Amino acid sequence: MTLIQRGVGTRQRFAGRWVQRSLTLTCLLCFVLLPGIVPPAHPLVPEVESSANKQAGQYSGTTACRECHATFYSLWETSHHAKAMQPFSADLVVSETISGPAEIHIGAYRYRVDVSAGMVYEKGPDGDKQYPIIHAIGGKNIYYFLTLMERGRLQTLPVAYDVHEKKWFDMAENGVRHFPDSASDKPISWKDWPYTFNTACYSCHVSQLDTNYDLKTDTYSTRWAEPGINCETCHGPCDEHIRVCRQAPKDTVPEDLKIIRGGRDFTAEQNNDACAGCHAKAIPLTKEFMPGNRFFDHFDLVTLECIDYYADGRDLGENYTLTSWLLSPCVKSGELNCLHCHTSSGRYRHKNAPNQSCATCHPKKVENAAAHTFHKPDSPGSRCINCHMPMTSFARMRRSDHSMLPPTPSATIAFESPNACNLCHDDKDAAWADAWVRQWRKRDYQAPLVQRAELIDAARRQDWSMLPGMLSYINSKDRDAVFAASLIRLLRTCPDPDIGPVLLDAAKDPSPLVRSSAVESLGRLWSEHAGDVLLTDVLLAATGDNVRLVRIKAAAALAGYTGPARREADGASVDRATREYLTTMKTRPDQWTSHYNLGNFYLNAGNFPSALSAYQIAMRLEPCAVMPMVNAAMAHARFGETSKAEEWLKRALDVSPLNATANFNMGLLKAEQKKTAEAEMHLRSAVQAEPAMHEAMFNLGVLLAEKNPGESIDLLFSAFEMNPDRRYAYTLAFYLYQNNDFERAEQLLRFMIERLPPHADSYLLLVDIYHRRNKKPEAIQILNDALSTKGIKAQDRFRVSAKLRELQNNP
Repeated sequence: MTLIQRGVGTRQRFAGRWVQRSLTLTCLLCFVLLPGIVPPAHPLVPEVESSANKQAGQYSGTTACRECHATFYSLWETSHHAKAMQPFSADLVVSETISGPAEIHIGAYRYRVDVSAGMVYEKGPDGDKQYPIIHAIGGKNIYYFLTLMERGRLQTLPVAYDVHEKKWFDMAENGVRHFPDSASDKPISWKDWPYTFNTACYSCHVSQLDTNYDLKTDTYSTRWAEPGINCETCHGPCDEHIRVCRQAPKDTVPEDLKIIRGGRDFTAEQNNDACAGCHAKAIPLTKEFMPGNRFFDHFDLVTLECIDYYADGRDLGENYTLTSWLLSPCVKSGELNCLHCHTSSGRYRHKNAPNQSCATCHPKKVENAAAHTFHKPDSPGSRCINCHMPMTSFARMRRSDHSMLPPTPSATIAFESPNACNLCHDDKDAAWADAWVRQWRKRDYQAPLVQRAELIDAARRQDWSMLPGMLSYINSKDRDAVFAASLIRLLRTCPDPDIGPVLLDAAKDPSPLVRSSAVESLGRLWSEHAGDVLLTDVLLAATGDNVRLVRIKAAAALAGYTGPARREADGASVDRATREYLTTMKTRPDQWTSHYNLGNFYLNAGNFPSALSAYQIAMRLEPCAVMPMVNAAMAHARFGETSKAEEWLKRALDVSPLNATANFNMGLLKAEQKKTAEAEMHLRSAVQAEPAMHEAMFNLGVLLAEKNPGESIDLLFSAFEMNPDRRYAYTLAFYLYQNNDFERAEQLLRFMIERLPPHADSYLLLVDIYHRRNKKPEAIQILNDALSTKGIKAQDRFRVSAKLRELQNNP
């Protein structure tokens, strides 16, 4: 339904509009846890191809490498890459001195590990059970263990082993995050899908994997060539390489080695992207990523919209390096790549002389470290990595901060993020460290780092008082791509129209991360303003971007685009990008979110049967997922099938009684059915659950207009403050008028006339107020102003002219 206003004395219809919460849900590649076409911002450059992309090849396995590369093989064989996953065995137990623990209590269950038998025993309300330990994952900090469950699922067992402390612990409890100024999250059951190896964490622990997932039966027959990360993961299939080398004359090297060499043959960006496929909190777009390919052709990246990061970008939860790495000034130079500090098997090259990592680019600072660090030359405080890459831990896993940014204790004071000073001087507070930093450094280097973090923090809290600063930052010359993309993503809930022009500019940003984020946000605007030519053209241009991530975001945004003047070239570009998008959605058929997003695409395209089918699959895979139920209800509502819509909303509320979106849409449905008491109950629940949900607040205000005018006005004011658009402003002005608050109604209507697009009802309501207050000259003047306004629609011009004639003909 839409709000319809026909002037004074017209009863207001309930102002509800079904809300489809189609925020793209993603499944992360990690463990634990949309006059002419605007030209593309960048030339159409094909993806960088490696030899493995150009020709098909067969994988040979690591033992085939040992014959010629024995030294490298021996280095790899003992590395954490090689041992990323390994069969559980007696040798592992001995080498790691793993012993069975005393019983570990997890809720109502007790667990005991018998390492000699390779078994985990469970006692609990369901009786006694035993789980064979089949594989071990990790080993640098923790060993996680896998067992085979029903339908081919390899499940992470509930107990894990700390390598450093030599002790067992509750695996799921260990992954609980503790956020500043808010409650901690809760542990997930070890049997839920985030701990299913096949679904959540397989891709970076074994080599040449095929999940062999059958959607019809929801079963896996997962296979891989070798456990761990083998040579061919980074070098591609080697059978052709082996063939040409064996056929080459003695003591000669073939000109074409038929292999991905990487290293010196790659640019710094290519080398970094090769590692990023695993070392990123990323969203897979394809199954075809190979070293030499561009990261953003195959992955999307999680940034600071995720609360696993502190507002300044420091790690809170587990984030897998890449996002922080992109913050590094050294990386932004285009010179630094992972192999500068690490070997291809993942070892640290400069373990015994860590400052040598920095000496190549910063020789003077390394030669006289004390002058730079204000610490003794050979002390820990004069090691570059201790200040610029400090070690923190989460879930017992220790990781270095790869942003390489300097210590920022002022950010600790503001956001509780870690800083290097206090990680070492843990007996002191951040104010103490901040005082020393300011004494040593005349330039306030902390200020810009804290200022951009303040923007992220405000956007997370939906504090739009800092919106001008956010918008200015996004398109500033000195903007950081990660922070700009993060702000764009966080601004999706901001209703201010000033966002639009900034997003249009950001859609041409050099960074594909920023472009894709802007295009996705523009898609949300396009869904409300599909007739906007400039907006449409920018999205059409994005379907031809040279990076896949941008293209598929544009395709999703333009779902169902037909356009009254859709040109053949437009259609071809949209169709190509749409095929890419649909392929991406089918990359992970075992993830309920893939089907949910596919349902949203079909729903926006008007293909309701396909949307419903996709939502039903999502709900089959995850019966507790609320959003597919809510959006299935929306699909039925658009069909006019109100009873079926209500059934789905009831299911959603059975699963999650306090869900804001489900309560909101149920409130609208009950209002349509004239069940006002139930509508009020659900709308109040929505507002209570999500105080920033202005749609619920607005509709509750309309619903209460007769029953409780005072509360109604308060709610409508609050909704307007959150979302100062024309519909909210006019509705509020109307009810102020109905309650004889002419002065505030006049102020609000003048605000609309001065700030918002031409709206005949605003002029006509203001004229009625003037008429009621015996201000006929002012009324005539405002009507003349309306007729002289550019952009006023013909039908509105007719209504205004009729009212003007009426006033002029009646003394």
